[in-house]
Amino acid sequence: MVQRRLKMEKIELKTGIIYGPVNSRRLGSSLGINLMPTSYKLCSFGCIYCQYGQTICQIAVISPGGIGGLPLPDKVGLALEEKLKSNPEAKYDYITFSGNGEPSLHPQFEEIVKIVKRLRDKYAPKSKLAILSNASTLDRDSVQRALREIDLPIMKLDTGGEETFQKINRPHPSVRFEKLVRNLKETKGITIQTMFVGGEIENSSEENLKSWRERINKIQPERVQIYSLSRSAKKTLKSVTRAKLEQIITQLKEEGIEAKDY
Repeated sequence: MVQRRLKMEKIELKTGIIYGPVNSRRLGSSLGINLMPTSYKLCSFGCIYCQYGQTICQIAVISPGGIGGLPLPDKVGLALEEKLKSNPEAKYDYITFSGNGEPSLHPQFEEIVKIVKRLRDKYAPKSKLAILSNASTLDRDSVQRALREIDLPIMKLDTGGEETFQKINRPHPSVRFEKLVRNLKETKGITIQTMFVGGEIENSSEENLKSWRERINKIQPERVQIYSLSRSAKKTLKSVTRAKLEQIITQLKEEGIEAKDY
């Protein structure tokens, strides 16, 4: 089984609120919304494989006014409205909260989601709303309310246990694995995304896969999306083979879990 050759690079941070559309393997034509600062990555995780490189500011909670450089809800709305009005013929499969870190950390995330949904309904009613999230904020009522307004909430779960979680995702000290799994289980209608990696640190051993599948069965998501590296800023990481991904998909389907590899 041959591992895919990786591009040894990281991608540049998003320089504004709205970016793209990008041609996404999972989301088709995806118009991105970045709710994080544009000069550095801000996240509750420091994943070893992150395409943006090192997490410069790692934080689990942002109080209102506590972090500079976050866009205000009205500015998000103005930026999105300008983009949608500038090309009314454009077709976006998804309008996606993603960008330079964990989007749901924004202290006004719920308000922003409502604004975005209203603009989507007005200018791009055929587009769906998505979020790419690490699930670290699911214990917050405001985030749960916001997620109910989003058509496709995609949540990260890369491992089956605390030890591998710490090595792969390198979370803020306040984020604990078992609590994250409980929160995922209690959040309905989610899609789980999992990045499988090999090399210096890996999460594709049979032992980890067994415990990961146990967690997936406990959570019972709508579906699972799995994938491996296409680029990396870390030379000691490797991609997982297509054959391995297909094996994982087969095992999930045998357990009644809808799954697909990308």
